[in-house]
Amino acid sequence: MTVNFSSGSSRLLVRFFFVLLVALVCARSAAAEPIRVLVWDEQQARQKPVYPDWLGGQIASHLRTNSKLEVTRAKLDDPEQGISTAAIESNDVLVWWGHVRQGEISEAKGKEIVARVRAGKLGLVILHSAHWSVPFMEAMQSRAADDALARLPEADRKRATVRFLGERKRKTPKRADRVFIDATYTRQADGSIEIALERPNCVFPSCCDPVEPAQVRTMLPKHPLAAGIPENFVIPRTEMYDEPFGVPAPDLVVFEESWEGGEHFRSGCVWNVGKGHVFYFRPGHETYPVFYEKYPLKIVENATVWLGETLAASAD
Repeated sequence: MTVNFSSGSSRLLVRFFFVLLVALVCARSAAAEPIRVLVWDEQQARQKPVYPDWLGGQIASHLRTNSKLEVTRAKLDDPEQGISTAAIESNDVLVWWGHVRQGEISEAKGKEIVARVRAGKLGLVILHSAHWSVPFMEAMQSRAADDALARLPEADRKRATVRFLGERKRKTPKRADRVFIDATYTRQADGSIEIALERPNCVFPSCCDPVEPAQVRTMLPKHPLAAGIPENFVIPRTEMYDEPFGVPAPDLVVFEESWEGGEHFRSGCVWNVGKGHVFYFRPGHETYPVFYEKYPLKIVENATVWLGETLAASAD
């Protein structure tokens, strides 16, 4: 049997399928799960004069204005330091601010956090002084191992193991000190390869003074991290950090900062760590109102949304 459709009925059929497609898209969007964000804050006492509800509270308050985000807070003095296994596994993005009590987080907890990042189940946002936090140092160590393995021919990688040299330290280098992460490759008698690898120190030779405006330049304006951010903007009062930054080379440098004295810093960087991502954003000292400024807050918001949506897309 042959069925003939008139042009009118064809248009109706096309319209029906278009309406159905729109309805399906809207239903999928409405059913999308919120991005679960945990804002972790050491809550250093020096924050209080500038941030009455703590620095983490100021960031969390801003993030809650975005309907895509479901935000909770945690602090170092919470039970299990606010980062129990349940807390880590029940969130999509972890935003971390720490400074003077970095060493109170165990290496085992850092490994647990980074394992979830590597599995593509957690995005990590590291702020300012948390360059020396256990999660960030562990993430950079993990990435340094990936980089060292990637230098080997593919056939050798499966037979290679990485051995880190010495203990993790937090020591500011001198300006003349080398900053690259050294790796020594030794082939054993059985054909396996041992890689002796330096641990990234995750610091820089100069910081803090003078306290003056930072000129921030957006390097990748089309990246989601830069949505709503101008090509150039100023943070009126902030600490200065000066390169070189002792970390593995980032995959993306989205923002850079400079100061009148000629200092500069890669202030917004992304690293791929396993299947996941780590974003480091440099501004944010606890005694300056950096996180009352429009654009730093927007960048942290962009980071949580981008990391969360990236996780959701990879899970589909």
